Amino acid sequence: MSRILITGSADGLGRATAQALIAENHQVVVHARSQRRLEAVQDLLERGALAVVGDLSNLEQTRSVADQANRIGRFDAVIHNAAVYSGRDILPVNVVAPYALTALIPRASRLVYLSSGMHTGGKPKLDELDWTGQRASAA
Repeated sequence: MSRILITGSADGLGRATAQALIAENHQVVVHARSQRRLEAVQDLLERGALAVVGDLSNLEQTRSVADQANRIGRFDAVIHNAAVYSGRDILPVNVVAPYALTALIPRASRLVYLSSGMHTGGKPKLDELDWTGQRASAA
């Protein structure tokens, strides 16, 4: 049995992955961005999943997610699934949070980073952006 953390597991691919891994008797730790979103995985918690909660668009909350995960123990795998499609949170959620979590928890045997299909048509404009994804004000 492996211990696996899955970020962004309240719905979609992350939830489906958590369900499949629980069915295979792995210890799954689901992640939700808020206590309210945690309600979406109540059935997984009832099946033995553990949970961490925090909004990955906020660096302090990302640190809190890492602290919660560290209290659970070392992970055999971390699946960085949480992501946003648009808006100012793209950089902090899709780039900074996976990096920070990887740095703040003991190294898992396997790290899985999911990404979007933006590489085929995305036009990144990272100038004037800070880690929060907000445009820096002109000085």
